[in-house]
Amino acid sequence: MDTDIRHTAHPVDSAAVMRLLPVRPRLLALGEPTHGEDALLDVRNELFRQLVEREGYRTVAIESDCMTGLVVDDYVASGAGTLDDVMERGFSHGWGASAANRELVRWMRAYNDGRPASDRVRFAGIDGPLEMTGAASPRQALTALHGYLSARVDADLLPCTAEALDRLLGADDRWTNPAAMMDPAQSVGQSSEARELRLLADDLVALLDTQTPHLIAATSRADRDRARLYGRTALGLLRYHASMADTSTARMARLVAVRDQMMAENLLAVAERGPALVHAHNSHLQREKSAMRMGGMPLEWWSAGALVSARLGEEYAFVATALGTIRHKGVDTPSSDTIEGLLYALPEDRCVIDAPRLAAALGDTRPAPRVSPWFGYAPFDPAHLADSDGIVFVRDVPQS
Repeated sequence: MDTDIRHTAHPVDSAAVMRLLPVRPRLLALGEPTHGEDALLDVRNELFRQLVEREGYRTVAIESDCMTGLVVDDYVASGAGTLDDVMERGFSHGWGASAANRELVRWMRAYNDGRPASDRVRFAGIDGPLEMTGAASPRQALTALHGYLSARVDADLLPCTAEALDRLLGADDRWTNPAAMMDPAQSVGQSSEARELRLLADDLVALLDTQTPHLIAATSRADRDRARLYGRTALGLLRYHASMADTSTARMARLVAVRDQMMAENLLAVAERGPALVHAHNSHLQREKSAMRMGGMPLEWWSAGALVSARLGEEYAFVATALGTIRHKGVDTPSSDTIEGLLYALPEDRCVIDAPRLAAALGDTRPAPRVSPWFGYAPFDPAHLADSDGIVFVRDVPQS
């Protein structure tokens, strides 16, 4: 069995990853089992560079706010702003402090310098404007969509005025109140104003769609793509806020499902413009139903990857990342009866594993699930082995 496992391992590069796949996917999803470790992001960066230079990929999409990600995309495309400002304003979840993310943005700007627009690399955030403590106001997305349409279609086609939107939205701190995450009664998501805003947002998105032929002639594709992003984000945020106000036992399951639905819609939009590398947590990209415990409650939902895979088929590929140790977080050498333990016995510090071939080599013998001593790391689920296209294994993760 050890010999068979060794035969499934290859050096981490774009060619090795592509050999695992039946076709060149429009979305190549690289998951990670934990956040905030630059060693894993360095692997992502190098793979993206190779995919750009050897395979024609032109977009990297990461688990960060899709609205603030526009700041990064503008910078890498045109040099608008400064790198320091972009790292501060262009990322959510604190990702802008990462040296590896900074290097990614720096490299993309340097790559684009002097290239025609059709050959430039692009950046996209795929997450909604969401944090652990709550969600953003829908103001930015709604007003941007309304502004785009009001400048390009007859005023009598608009479902409302900008002033009416402003009145219904009210103060932004009503929407961002962190107490609403734990107490549904603190959320405005099911107020009469929020319900009316959901109808208006739906009407604005419908207007955007019904005016497509006119808008193609009247505006650039980039502007239309951004307007569609505003519409997706406004509707997603309003659904999310409505779920925050839900008092049923399904509340948390609805919240995580709405978040991944927003990610899936953003990923499908990214796929429309050509092949992209996607990077997010394994649980957001896997094909199987995701599960976790929150507040002692078990939650299950279909991930963004599962939703997108159902739409794209072979044009969606998922390569999970697994790791051996994160000693500075108390994650030590894995037990030999786990997937991570089997891979840790290989001589390579980093390798790509043919996951279906490894599953076949193991036969009916399935390794035990690894148990993490640290809440921030989710070990690879051996039950998902055959349904993953590959595994990138990183033996030891040093402190960033």
